[in-house]
Amino acid sequence: MTTHAPAPTPQQHAQTSTLVAKLWNYCNVLRDNGLSTIEYVEQLSYLLFLKMADEIAGDPFTEAEATPVVPEGYDWKSLVSKKGHALEEHYRAILEHLKGDSGTTLGTIFAKAQNRITEPALLEKLVVELIGKEDWTVQGTDLKGDAYEELLAKGAEDTKTGSGQYFTPRPLIDAIVDVMRPQADDTIADPACGTGGFLIAAHQYIRQHRLKDLTREQRRNLSRKGKISGTELVTGTARLAAMNMLLHGIGDSQGESLITVADALANKPSSHYSLVLANPPFGRKSAITVIGTDGQVEKEDISYNRDDFRATTTNKQLNFLQHIMSMLETDGRAAVVLPDNVLFEGGAGEKVRRRLLRDFNLHTILRLPTGIFYAGGVKANVLFFEKKTPRADDRPHTEKLWVYDFRTAKHFTLKQRQLRRSDLDDFVEAYKATDDKRPHGDRKETEDGRFKCFSYEELIARDKVNLDLTWLKDPALDDADSLLPPEVIAQEIVQDLQAALNEFAAIAEALGAETPTPAINAEVTGLESGGGAGETT
Repeated sequence: MTTHAPAPTPQQHAQTSTLVAKLWNYCNVLRDNGLSTIEYVEQLSYLLFLKMADEIAGDPFTEAEATPVVPEGYDWKSLVSKKGHALEEHYRAILEHLKGDSGTTLGTIFAKAQNRITEPALLEKLVVELIGKEDWTVQGTDLKGDAYEELLAKGAEDTKTGSGQYFTPRPLIDAIVDVMRPQADDTIADPACGTGGFLIAAHQYIRQHRLKDLTREQRRNLSRKGKISGTELVTGTARLAAMNMLLHGIGDSQGESLITVADALANKPSSHYSLVLANPPFGRKSAITVIGTDGQVEKEDISYNRDDFRATTTNKQLNFLQHIMSMLETDGRAAVVLPDNVLFEGGAGEKVRRRLLRDFNLHTILRLPTGIFYAGGVKANVLFFEKKTPRADDRPHTEKLWVYDFRTAKHFTLKQRQLRRSDLDDFVEAYKATDDKRPHGDRKETEDGRFKCFSYEELIARDKVNLDLTWLKDPALDDADSLLPPEVIAQEIVQDLQAALNEFAAIAEALGAETPTPAINAEVTGLESGGGAGETT
């Protein structure tokens, strides 16, 4: 079985959780002062970064930088030397100074930064008592990065602010990275990077599995622009990604930012990559029109031409899939989380799927269960494919598609039954990843029937090349003795209703109706059903 990164020890997890609990409890105090949860996470990010940057030189996992992470006079030491109104004024000055370094990692982190903790006493308590008294770098662990990720996860739990919309569950990320087996010579990208989870996991995999064979210079190159990079549309989310990566020892605070703030779909890729990992935005409607080589135009507010796209559509997921297909170099490989509509939607969807089967090797689909994303009503899949050189005889590159059904009879919730990395062990084993970056040739169907193979001829013969393949039945539907707990049943009813509403909204939009994306209110149902349907970026 493919090994994955060892889980934190109980002691390490307790240390992380204790620190996070202290900081998160203070969020309630600042809510009374008018801060939303997402604003608190943002302000906490600024201060945590300054404190952790003060310790980062002693991090055993990080190469020492020639220059300080934060310029002297605008660092943590300068901040804690002040109190009261002087502290608040200097904090504002720090944010103003650091956001001016455009193009660097620091510039990305502090872009458009503002102090929203306007009460000096509250700021002083956060700086001195909560953050300042803790040592965020613990020997032998990546506490600073782990704690920061846990804070992002806590923010994602707040469905009211939508802060979970850009958060991909870490167990899913780790399983995807484990089967993709990033190599030291890979160039890695995520065109919708959110908080940087895929990029961080890929980098950590290389450090754990490949580092001993690399020279010092090769190790330093792993964290440089061009080797690993992400694109994020939202400035605030890009800030979280840049900070998250830097605190995991990836990148240079004074060097070029590894995170680009831009609309990834606006232009053809300027570079090509050997490995693309992504979870593009959920939600059908795009703010743009992409005009493909088919020459069709779908009316929208903004339009631009992408002559590397074969199909014209306002479906963001289909456009991101086409964009990722363009990003890959020959023999490059990708793993992309996409909703069910990408597998069955007609028109542009059928065109994209036909091209994916013909020009690429779409070798694996992982069907995901509901209840693992903070966006409600999400039924998603992971598509694993490789880019190939067109064949002279025009034979398709996809000869066999293996589909792993991790959805049927799998029941997860965001609190009572969270997805864990071990839940995906059977899929990782069935995938049969090898050191040469390719799926193993001797795959076989699993005894539980979850892993099934389909030939190209079977796929292309399906109506509209529908790849939404199902064959298992949930035994709980027939066996009265295996009934699920009421809260799980209720949760899944909400998820199914939300998914159905999303699909009806997509149909209405396709017919020209101005229909907002519907959302079932979790507070009304009394359920923890995740974030609102819509954007994830």
